[in-house]
Amino acid sequence: MSEATQAEGLNPELKKHTFEAEVAQLLHLVTHSLYSNADIFVRELVSNASDACDKLRFEATNDDSLYEDDGELKIRIAVDEDAKTITFTDNGIGMNETDAIENLGTIAKSGTKAFLDKLSESQKQDGQLIGQFGVGFYSGFIVADTISVESRKAGEPADKGVRWVSDGTGSFTIEPITKDTRGTAITLHLKEEYSEGEDNYLDRSKIKRLVNKYSDHISLPIQMRKEIWQEDVVDDENDDTPTGGEMVLTDEWETINKASALWTRSSSEIDDDEYVDFYKNITYDMDAPLTWTHNRVEGRVQYTQLLYIPKKAPMDLYTREQQHGLKLYVKRVFIMDDAEQLLPMYLRFVKGVIDSADLPLNVSRELLQESRDVKSIRDGNARRILTLLASLANSEDSDKQEKFAQFYAEFGDVIKEGLGEDAGNKERIAKLLRYATSTQDGLETSFEDYKGRMKDGQKAIYYLTADNLAAAKNSPQLELFKKKGIEVILMTSRVDEWAMNFLTSFDDTPLQNIAKGAVDLGDLQDEAEKAEAEKAVEALKPVVDKLKTALGERAKDVKVSTRLVDSPACLVVGEGELSPQMIQMLQQMGQDVPASKPTLEVNPDYPLIKKLESSEQFDDLAQVIFDQALLADGGQLEDPAAYLKRVNELLMR
Repeated sequence: MSEATQAEGLNPELKKHTFEAEVAQLLHLVTHSLYSNADIFVRELVSNASDACDKLRFEATNDDSLYEDDGELKIRIAVDEDAKTITFTDNGIGMNETDAIENLGTIAKSGTKAFLDKLSESQKQDGQLIGQFGVGFYSGFIVADTISVESRKAGEPADKGVRWVSDGTGSFTIEPITKDTRGTAITLHLKEEYSEGEDNYLDRSKIKRLVNKYSDHISLPIQMRKEIWQEDVVDDENDDTPTGGEMVLTDEWETINKASALWTRSSSEIDDDEYVDFYKNITYDMDAPLTWTHNRVEGRVQYTQLLYIPKKAPMDLYTREQQHGLKLYVKRVFIMDDAEQLLPMYLRFVKGVIDSADLPLNVSRELLQESRDVKSIRDGNARRILTLLASLANSEDSDKQEKFAQFYAEFGDVIKEGLGEDAGNKERIAKLLRYATSTQDGLETSFEDYKGRMKDGQKAIYYLTADNLAAAKNSPQLELFKKKGIEVILMTSRVDEWAMNFLTSFDDTPLQNIAKGAVDLGDLQDEAEKAEAEKAVEALKPVVDKLKTALGERAKDVKVSTRLVDSPACLVVGEGELSPQMIQMLQQMGQDVPASKPTLEVNPDYPLIKKLESSEQFDDLAQVIFDQALLADGGQLEDPAAYLKRVNELLMR
């Protein structure tokens, strides 16, 4: 920002400042791109006023003199039809000159650049972005050609007030004023097109409707001057019939919102539309939530929870450093946004409010991490969400089943993280998981469903991890299971293999990755098959020994396979070892991965394997067989050029 300069020919105390570059860019976008939903300025300015009152209430817990003998916090909206202005006034924390420059002339939040980038991607955004990135004040320039702000910080002298004025084109002025009352008054000087016709924001009934729509839940009273109907009476002794009348403003202020925090009311008194409107207001999500749960929790720790599951996953869902969390209140006093300690990380998509009756008002993020009460709230929230999801998953109602399917499509992979992060709820989480199988393509099969379809004598739940469904269904590892008609769960998410390290059984039935370790079908494999396998091992021993020599350090071991039917070979890793896909994923994340070598298993009945012993190109064939097995397993070749050269030479011979 440039240095302040004295405005020409004006009050010598009036200083002119230039907006920082990002604010100027933001203002241009706001005034040219957000006109598709001009109503949002009411929501944003009321929300800012509410925040200012919340901040005062919080600061006053340590210094009640900040109330200045005015402890009734409120927001007032005044409309002046003659001056064509709307003024939003609050008696909250207020600002001094430094605050006004920092809060209104610059944007300190790191999200500003992201907001600008996202807004630039698509003109005519619906407006949810502007609040999401904390720049709601500037929405006033959608409808106003000039905005003036008068403010005084609580606890400071009356002559320390400040007036901030800007037309939103690149600069603003600051001057000191005397202001007897604390708080802030923001006056919008409306553009012509927004002071008449359908978009007339001087219409008091329209402002009331917008407050009811966007801000009805705010616990502070939002007031406007009361209007009454005044009739004209004919001055005639014999005829007192009124000839007309009009609405007249009084000096009385009336509250136009319910002025009670929605979550403090009984759920039986709240209709679905109110829940949806509240969700949209706190999340800036234009879609209604998928579902929600509202409860008062009694016990050692008392709190109210209003938790929502969104319909769509946010773009930053997998940006783990991005702040996520719930709004935290203590006895209806707002404490902080994004209190991530109130939810385990794998439920970071959940939105909502927690109002605690037990936490101290001066609680900090650091104290939240150490508090036993917070841990109890976090555990309670996790159980409540998992119970809510289970009720959808297990419902016979088709609408609820569809909601669960929607949820799982958006958040199924995130839920799986809970297997490693939340040992206490591991079984609850496992019951929610859904997969495709070797016989069903959709994400519909639960572990419980699979168990119900297991063959007689089957002792384990068999599963296979792969990069995608096509790779899984065509994996050589499945061949024996297809031959015997044994269903296998197909896990195709990048998080699956990591998550399954923490889930070794389900309902006392072991889980077995068919690509790891030896295949043991137990009672599903008869003695004749076992004897045949032992005979094949002995017969192919010379070839196996030569393969070990030819492959050298590339393979941990070479064995005769009992799992292959139609393929010449496959790669197998030991129990507890990393698969090629897992190694690849960790390397892409920049992690150091310990060296791990797979075992090559060869099919004794495959013609190529039978002819290997007498082949003059044994070493080249050995390398090609290994590389093809690696590719079939979803791995990547270390030297693709060498592989192609070998294949081409073999084709030419």
